[in-house]
Amino acid sequence: MKNFNLILSCFCLVLNYAFNQTPKPVFNNNVISAAHPLASLSGKAMYAQGGNAFDAAVAAAFSLSVVESSMSGIGGRLQAIYRTSDGSIAGVDASTEVPVNYTPLKHKYSYGYETIGIPGVVAGLIKLQEDHGVLELNAVLAPAIDYAENGYKMLPGEALRQQMAKEKILEFEGSSYHFLKENGAVNSSGDLIIQKDLAEVLKSISAKGRKGFYEGEIARKIVEDIQANGGIITLEDLKNYRALSSKIVDGVFKDHKVHSLYLPSFGAITIQILQILDHLPTFNSEEDWTLSNGKATEIAYKYRKKQENLDSLSLILSYEKAEELADKINSSYSNIQKNDDSEQPISFGSIDGHTSHLTAVDHFGNAVSLTQTIGPNMGSKVATKGLGFLYAVTLGGYLGDYKPGDRANSHISPTMITKDGELILAIGAAGGSRIVPAITQVVSRHIDQKHTLERSLMLPRAYPFEDTLWIEDHDSVKDINAVLNTAIFRTKMINSIARFGRVHAVSYDSLNNSWNGAADPDWEGTTEYYIAGEKN
Repeated sequence: MKNFNLILSCFCLVLNYAFNQTPKPVFNNNVISAAHPLASLSGKAMYAQGGNAFDAAVAAAFSLSVVESSMSGIGGRLQAIYRTSDGSIAGVDASTEVPVNYTPLKHKYSYGYETIGIPGVVAGLIKLQEDHGVLELNAVLAPAIDYAENGYKMLPGEALRQQMAKEKILEFEGSSYHFLKENGAVNSSGDLIIQKDLAEVLKSISAKGRKGFYEGEIARKIVEDIQANGGIITLEDLKNYRALSSKIVDGVFKDHKVHSLYLPSFGAITIQILQILDHLPTFNSEEDWTLSNGKATEIAYKYRKKQENLDSLSLILSYEKAEELADKINSSYSNIQKNDDSEQPISFGSIDGHTSHLTAVDHFGNAVSLTQTIGPNMGSKVATKGLGFLYAVTLGGYLGDYKPGDRANSHISPTMITKDGELILAIGAAGGSRIVPAITQVVSRHIDQKHTLERSLMLPRAYPFEDTLWIEDHDSVKDINAVLNTAIFRTKMINSIARFGRVHAVSYDSLNNSWNGAADPDWEGTTEYYIAGEKN
């Protein structure tokens, strides 16, 4: 008996040692690429504290909610795809949800209290961190709380976006209180922005987790304000909200596997475009590349409203069907055909760029590609006085028509590319309806054309709009752009930055066994690297 107890004790000690050992790094560095420099620094700080890619991504996402509030925030929705160090790929669905007592309105709204659904970002970020992070929640939220409580300097892009929304902000007391100065002026680039009320909300989340937002005092303030102004969210709606596990959809591109998210994300359309391109011959010119990508996007975008039907979904994801669609492009480069948009959601045709994306990968091999949004610029334009965050547009028809319990679909499409089971690229984008082609075109540039990730983000993109192929043509891409024969193909050169999606991505550098991040040159984001042991 004594021998048995001794053997059992030794076995338990071995198990305890095995389960409590920190995994050894497999890659040489950690990296995060996010849409604002302070968000990227928040992620880097998590790496310096021993955190992994999940901690870094969540810290950066909460920070974006503070410093880039026109694009995303804790009143919005989130979709993320992730890969754990053991190679498993999964996702989180934290899209905004339609309240249980919702009935469709005769009038269509694009902003205001009538458009507000149940926020999902907080639940989604907490799920990611609690399920896979290694740091405590208060450590992960600390940078965002610091930016809100002690202030940050507003960047030019954020100042411009808030200026663009000023007239609508003035319609709402809470929004005016939190996003305008006392004299009614909009904050300017370089201004120190302090948000004490938002800091208190973040502290509540830090101390109580999801209950600190979806229950208690914060939830009561949300519901009282929304219901007093024509909205319908209840305390039960908030309490019952949960972030869900996403369904992963898979495809093929150039002997690589493509992994993305099913609805509410548009990952199936991302895969369809790449599989159509996979059946086209190698592009011998920039003109061929531009036309083929434009046509592939045009064809796939006709399937956007068909994703919920399982038979249609199987066709969208079918590699054989993609070959059939590619043959139509091979036969001729016909002009872009204008769609009948009479029954399409406003967001399908909107050229309003919005949303924020980040990608984080660590030296253990964990990777997170995360997109969060509040809809169009400054979302619903509504903020509750005393809370300080904007709510997303969900109801009212902007994203389509929904019934109670539905989750809002959008072009959000965080994606991962693997080969032989190894991660090659983690990518995602912001930019409304240009999100999907921004992702597919950067993937094409990097995987097929074999450009570096940085150059792949810099090279011009194309987007089919109405009956014309729009082609990116601002100063940094003019000298490398395609020259198209406008006599036979309707095109429009667009001399405007950030109109073709903003991509933040991380790729694998096999020569150095390290990660290489890149931030879209059309935005104000940055990439931060951290090597274990270095001073932060």
